[in-house]
Amino acid sequence: MCVVAMTTFAQSDPVIMTINGVPVTRSEFEYSYNKNNSEGVIDKKTVEEYVDLFINYKLKVAAALDAKLDTLSSFKNEFAMYRDQQVRPSFITDDDIMAQAHEIYDKTQHYVDSLGGLAKPTHILVMVNPDAGNTAESSARQKADSIYRAIVNGADFAEMARKYSDDKGSATRGGEIGWIQPGQTVPEFEKAVYKLKVGEMSQPVKSAYGFHIVKLLDQKPFVPFDSCRESLLTYIDRNGIREHIIDQKIDEVVAKDGVLSREQILEQRAIDLSEKDSDLANLIREYHDGLLFYEISNQNVWDKAAKDEEGLKNYFKANKKKYTWDAPRYKGMAYHVKDKADVKAVKKCVKGVPFDKWAEKLHATFNADSVIRIRVVKGLFKAGDNPLIDREVFKKKVDVPPTKDYPIDAVYGKLLKAPKEYTDVRGQVLTDYQDQLEKQWVEELRKRYVVKVNKDVVATVNKH
Repeated sequence: MCVVAMTTFAQSDPVIMTINGVPVTRSEFEYSYNKNNSEGVIDKKTVEEYVDLFINYKLKVAAALDAKLDTLSSFKNEFAMYRDQQVRPSFITDDDIMAQAHEIYDKTQHYVDSLGGLAKPTHILVMVNPDAGNTAESSARQKADSIYRAIVNGADFAEMARKYSDDKGSATRGGEIGWIQPGQTVPEFEKAVYKLKVGEMSQPVKSAYGFHIVKLLDQKPFVPFDSCRESLLTYIDRNGIREHIIDQKIDEVVAKDGVLSREQILEQRAIDLSEKDSDLANLIREYHDGLLFYEISNQNVWDKAAKDEEGLKNYFKANKKKYTWDAPRYKGMAYHVKDKADVKAVKKCVKGVPFDKWAEKLHATFNADSVIRIRVVKGLFKAGDNPLIDREVFKKKVDVPPTKDYPIDAVYGKLLKAPKEYTDVRGQVLTDYQDQLEKQWVEELRKRYVVKVNKDVVATVNKH
């Protein structure tokens, strides 16, 4: 069952063309045209120009269907994933989310209030490194005790925090760390806080951070629901709870139906929603056809050309004159050695070896073991790409940074005025070869499949 083949629309959505016997509605064409010619698109097309591009696209989809690519499990799984992303949200309502938010809130409120509610402490920290010895810990305890006694004898807590606390973040606020709730801080600190009454101060309390002198400034029940509503909704989204609820809802529908599988329920939901919403129908169809288009194009053009080294080579030979450079290139390497004798040894090593095999040959000869004898940079260089080549080949006055431990510099290769092999301009050749395969393929598809265009409907695109 395929959702894109089952969606139907009213008479107000006429057929703009028929490809291999399959009708294409005006809304589908408009969806594609408007999306690909929106504001910001550089190469905008007229409706008439886009008709040909759209036909070519649909012909490739027809070829993919004939090749039964839509029956592959890889296609089915990927398409189902895209489709389900669009239809899954329809199984959940705002009320479902709000009910979940209240449930989380109620549990949190009960937990927090049962353990003492929210507390607003202030503290002074005398820090102790966890790895410090007994002497350092004893010294820190003495300092904390002296601060505590000073406050008991009348010193201002906030002033002492600003002056002595090692928690620099809260020290600037007189030791205040804001409202906390149970489970939010280290156990020793939390225990000390919740033992205090508002206004009371604790003796120095040891935690993993050091010694704390804690004072409780205020205490209150957990905040009202409305004050944390947005944070609860964010929590639900960030922690996958929304998707979990959707899964539960779908499972309920499956159980209630008793016949259709989970996959069939999602597929049927996509059909039902698409019949009511042409934009959604077109989006799902775009996923469907786009996946088929990509796979069939990969098989017939993109991947096919990339792997066809003989075809690339022959295409370059037949079109060699079109590939030129604005300046010469040096096809070779810049290298650095420790021993002068290796300068000639490197050249001898790669002489007669295909350029794309140089790196493998050099590594096997000079750097196969733990001793790295040479440093090499290989490629197709233009002036400005490499200082050593600039100096030795392009005869520019440039500084060549020394290579540590490899004091002898050398180059080896050929200066080319124009590309000699297709690999010298492989990227350009690949693009052009793909274009040729594309044109040949489209010509073949236009002969294989019947295309009928309703020009009267074309004239009404975006004008009805």
